[in-house]
Amino acid sequence: MAIVAAFMVPHPPMIVPDIGRGSEAQVEETTRAYEQVAEEIAALAPDTIIITSPHSVMYADYFHISPGRHAKGSFAGFGAPQVKFEENYDTELVREICRLADERDFPAGTLGERDKALDHGTMVPLWFIEKAYRETGKERNYQLVRMGLSALPLTDHYRMGQLIAKAIDDLDLSGDSRRVVLVASGDLSHKLQEYGPYGFAKEGPQYDVRIMDVCGSGAFGELFDFSESFCENAAECGHRSFVVMAGAFDGVDVEAKALSHQDVTGVGYGVCTFYPKGFDTARRFLDQYLADLEAEIDEKRSQSDEYVQLARKSLESYILKRERIDVPADLPEEMLTTRAGAFVSIHKNGALRGCIGTIGPTTSCVAQEIIDNAISASTRDPRFPPIEPDELQWLDINVDVLGEPEEIESKEELDVKRYGVIVSSVGKRGLLLPDLEGVDTVDQQIEIAKQKAGIHRFETVKLQRFEVIRHV
Repeated sequence: MAIVAAFMVPHPPMIVPDIGRGSEAQVEETTRAYEQVAEEIAALAPDTIIITSPHSVMYADYFHISPGRHAKGSFAGFGAPQVKFEENYDTELVREICRLADERDFPAGTLGERDKALDHGTMVPLWFIEKAYRETGKERNYQLVRMGLSALPLTDHYRMGQLIAKAIDDLDLSGDSRRVVLVASGDLSHKLQEYGPYGFAKEGPQYDVRIMDVCGSGAFGELFDFSESFCENAAECGHRSFVVMAGAFDGVDVEAKALSHQDVTGVGYGVCTFYPKGFDTARRFLDQYLADLEAEIDEKRSQSDEYVQLARKSLESYILKRERIDVPADLPEEMLTTRAGAFVSIHKNGALRGCIGTIGPTTSCVAQEIIDNAISASTRDPRFPPIEPDELQWLDINVDVLGEPEEIESKEELDVKRYGVIVSSVGKRGLLLPDLEGVDTVDQQIEIAKQKAGIHRFETVKLQRFEVIRHV
């Protein structure tokens, strides 16, 4: 097995003494665990170390792998220019990963390099590793692969890990074998304490407890259970990095051990170790997740009402054949005679994939409104690329039919579960639907609606509220 071990580590620059200048003493427990990890890596004497970092080059829809033969970096941006790094890249492994990505039409490669300098998510682990090599007297002869993350779903991050493992195995079979250590660099929640850099959110401590339990026990399948909104509210940093690592161990039993967890700075720092024990087909977590998801979607689809069925029929016809369907004559009368605004929301693998709608009626009936908005949500939402045919089986679709908006005097007349909100200011208008996952307060609801409208958060706005009938 080419990946001989993997490690989950944080990357606070202040843990490096030249940067912390004494403040690193508050994370002594993390430091000790980090030193143990570094000593274990030095003892393994890997040929290649792969580091996945949230602070490397990152794109919304692409996994960037650093190109070239070498890279340099320093902690000059943190007041310690004397702490420098010069690393050689494993060009053969990078080439093989890129080859497989191209072969599978997977969005990963070396295109779009914006900054060749090493980032702190990569350098903090390297600082500990190189220190361990010096202290144990071992020759530092490993090469590096540095990889960024993306805004793609967790399933794609798991696939990225699978692709890494496949590339290593293919080189091994070709006679170009190497021992590889994977370092999943990432802090935990940034919202653990009021005094922390990002304040406090209840999801912060919840995230840290859950992720330490999942990773400390090697229960990698549960990494998919962390919803996008939950992770966002927790302001986590490393979740996608941990999912890539999990994918690299797909079908492999691991011995997992949690070494430490601290939150004294308001940011969570977790350290875990993972050693492969042998192949285990019961640990093909992506296959399990997709099978469960497909069964759930099929069950939901079989129970969906005429509103959702019409939205699905509309977008499938347009995506597969580029044809707009006519309003079916056999719909319930209310869909043919009622005029109302409607939103079509599309999710894939638990993540939003498109959402577009109309605040008020723009067509002859709500059925036509749904047909038009289903096409727009699936192909014209500027936040996402158009949905492709091979995605259709994974789509979860909701339709919200909006009631008439009513003017309100203050936010006290809102209820985040019952009412949606419309904010307006000098030609700008933003809307947010009610009862959305991760939106728990009226203030959050208004702020997000302002963001969507391009209205400054402190700008005074006119408020309207509306109710919806949600069809799932």
